Amino acid sequence: MNGVELFLLGRTLMKIGEEALPTEGLGEQPTGVRTVLIVVSDVRAHPGSAVGEIASRTGLPQSAVSAAVARLREADAVVTEPDPRDRRRLLVRPAPRISDRVEEVRATSIDAALARALDTADPERVAEVAALLEELACHLTPQALTRLRD
Repeated sequence: MNGVELFLLGRTLMKIGEEALPTEGLGEQPTGVRTVLIVVSDVRAHPGSAVGEIASRTGLPQSAVSAAVARLREADAVVTEPDPRDRRRLLVRPAPRISDRVEEVRATSIDAALARALDTADPERVAEVAALLEELACHLTPQALTRLRD
């Protein structure tokens, strides 16, 4: 596998992941799923960060991070508070309690989206590929991105 193939695989996996996420009842959202997931991943890795710090680490525009934080706050996935050292800045941290929406998203299986992507109705094949993805996820955690950026 070369870098282009790996990039295309990553893009395909992101699209399958987006397809697997439940969207019922959300309506149109100005902030893309991918952006929200990048922000929530960063907030989990760096609780208590300012929006500007999240933007710097993720490479996303500050306006996109602010919109994602607002969306996550509405879903009760994060909490914000003014920075005591600079009241103009908001500090973002994961919510102390997992919201019903976050529970729903985490509990949603990827099987249906994976079956569509694999063009198969064979549950054994879907389970086999899902197990391979779980193995890969054990090795390539979100911290791998931090190591790449350092």
